[in-house]
Amino acid sequence: MTECDIARPLLGWFADHARGLPWRGSTDPYAVWVSEIMLQQTRVETVIPYYNRWMERFPSLVELAEADQDEVLSTWEGLGYYSRARNLHKAARLVRAEYNGQLPETAAELRRLPGIGRYTAGAIASIALGADEPALDGNIRRVLARIFDISEPLGSQETERSLWTLARECLPEGRAGDFNQALMDLGAMVCTPRSPKCGQCPLAGECRAKALGVQDQRPVRKTRPRLPHYDVTAAVIERGDSVLIAKRPQDSLLGGMWEFPGGKRNPGEDLVSCLQREIEEELAVSVEVCEPLGVYQHAYTHYRVTLHAFSCGLVNGMEPEPVQVEDIRWVRADELGAYPMGKIDRQIADRLQQETPSC
Repeated sequence: MTECDIARPLLGWFADHARGLPWRGSTDPYAVWVSEIMLQQTRVETVIPYYNRWMERFPSLVELAEADQDEVLSTWEGLGYYSRARNLHKAARLVRAEYNGQLPETAAELRRLPGIGRYTAGAIASIALGADEPALDGNIRRVLARIFDISEPLGSQETERSLWTLARECLPEGRAGDFNQALMDLGAMVCTPRSPKCGQCPLAGECRAKALGVQDQRPVRKTRPRLPHYDVTAAVIERGDSVLIAKRPQDSLLGGMWEFPGGKRNPGEDLVSCLQREIEEELAVSVEVCEPLGVYQHAYTHYRVTLHAFSCGLVNGMEPEPVQVEDIRWVRADELGAYPMGKIDRQIADRLQQETPSC
């Protein structure tokens, strides 16, 4: 199968059906970079308002580099996978220092920046810089797996090699950016994960999976193990009209975000003992655990948690220290909105702004 078998009808379809997205048509590599990082593991419709807000606050790479981390994470808050925001910030500062504020112009150089892998480098290079580079996101993997009837599971080394080879072989010279975006749009609108709209597909005549009647069985996916579940606790420690929040270590999940301190329950441990142990380890103080403040559920990429929040008070006037956390602050409930938090801690903060716990 030659590139013309795919590229010509696909690009013709794209000219008539391309999605109108706020980053489309931009030749600014920074704008394309931000959009591609946000789109990792996140749906387009979710990304759009975050992208608009981000570009309003940080319209250029230099302005992002000059911002502090709390402001960057606050602007990102709610989009999840916060390492993406930290890496954007880190890479912006590196580009300002080493590349005179301009993103590198080749995929190989782009991959040296934090948070930019093979796909993102290819997308930026092809879309913003006009390079003949392939890109391979979830939509493109699905489309190619159906067109070429790839029966090996996604994620295997063999399948990845095959897909990257096909993605490069199919590139139309000089139009890689449009071609990559066309494949993305086709996967999002027509060649969907379930019930693909083969009757609307410009590549239906070239699709091997459709010819065999197995399009609903492609791509083949590995069986995912059941997500483990953990019970965790969190302390809302009061002092006067303030509560204590802690900043998570940079190299941890939700690194750099603020939280109500606590942690995971050990086997056989009750919730109160768990919370008292965690606070002793993290802050070197003892607490009195008072009334419950709610139970919160959340699923992360690799596990699920049930968080139990409690109102707490310090014992004997002890002063907390940031032993296993990066920083601590005493803040009023009405100030909590200024501190970037994960989803569960933001729910607790919102509750505190409505009602003051007492211990």
